[in-house]
Amino acid sequence: MKRIALSTLSLALLGVTGMAHAQSSVTLYGLIDESVQYVNNATPKGGSLVQLFGGNLQGNRFGLKGTEDLGGGLKAIFQLENGFDINTGKLGQGGLMFGRQAYVGLASDAFGTFTAGRQYDPLVDMVQPLTGDNYFGSTFATPGDVDNNDNSFRVNNALKYVSPVFGGFQVEGLYALGGVAGSTGSGQTWSGAATFATGPISVAGGYLHADNAHSPATRAAAGGWAGTAGGTFDSNFPAAAGINSAYAASKSIGIASAAIQYVTGPFTGNLSYSNAQYKPDASSGFATTQKFNVGRVYLGYQVTPAALLGLGYAYTRGTGDATATYNQVSLGADYSLSKRTDLYAVGAWQHASGEQRNPTTGGLEGATASIGSYGNQSSTSNQVMVSVGIRHKF
Repeated sequence: MKRIALSTLSLALLGVTGMAHAQSSVTLYGLIDESVQYVNNATPKGGSLVQLFGGNLQGNRFGLKGTEDLGGGLKAIFQLENGFDINTGKLGQGGLMFGRQAYVGLASDAFGTFTAGRQYDPLVDMVQPLTGDNYFGSTFATPGDVDNNDNSFRVNNALKYVSPVFGGFQVEGLYALGGVAGSTGSGQTWSGAATFATGPISVAGGYLHADNAHSPATRAAAGGWAGTAGGTFDSNFPAAAGINSAYAASKSIGIASAAIQYVTGPFTGNLSYSNAQYKPDASSGFATTQKFNVGRVYLGYQVTPAALLGLGYAYTRGTGDATATYNQVSLGADYSLSKRTDLYAVGAWQHASGEQRNPTTGGLEGATASIGSYGNQSSTSNQVMVSVGIRHKF
């Protein structure tokens, strides 16, 4: 009898083990986006640039994500995701192995999801999906990405909570620990956002606050910004005045953002607004808070189930330390060859006026164009960019 009982118990344990294994999963995934790109006024002397460029619609990535069912509607989850340059094989995000995302946490059907690690902030999670950037990527992003509409940074050392959806309503909060002994607020980041969707209408809004390191030496060693949020300071000309690159040594960055989207038949339209403020202190190199007010509009038309056309306009107004205006018009077309592979063409024109601060000389000079978040600073007040490419997901 004992032998039979033990055998029965062993079989039962094997069954439970097999069932638990079946309820756990690890997924290997990735995305490759490559294009031929043309940019005019791309050198200080006005020369054009023709190059292979990866990551127009979405950044190139390779990752692992997994879940383990713990029972009672509770799961353990993780995600490790790197970014890379398809044309050189180098790691993206400053050479970090898992520069795009790296977190672990718990997800509950009833209570929501809690994660810890390197993560996207709530504005990226909830507001960005209701803008043109969600459909056609960086070419439709805010000039200079002054409001992180194009996900230019992630947040390190971050604790994040995402609620379940209640009647179409969902909230998200994040806090990142600066990790400096004796100075709790040094480099900290906090953010919150909410979204509501009902029928064809979706709305979202939120706020992000990111502090720089308090130590001037720490800032200097990091090139100006040393907070837990990576900072969005796009410019490929070291001696040029990027739209916001002069504010890399800001005391703090605050971004408020909201968007609304309406879908009817083959048409998708959205409106969004952002206010980004770069505040100074004695180590910043500028004395007055620089503000960027951004208004964006997008209209998409699903010509066929496989073909999408998009038109976007972004108006960016800088005031405070420097006064400048940036007008950007973007166009996009995407055609799906399958569920995983598509061909696309995107282009934009931007005109800048007013003055912006040069991060090298510290002085004010004529504003120059810089489309989206590419960081290709124009040698004039105008810039044109066109990219034709292919995207494959696996």
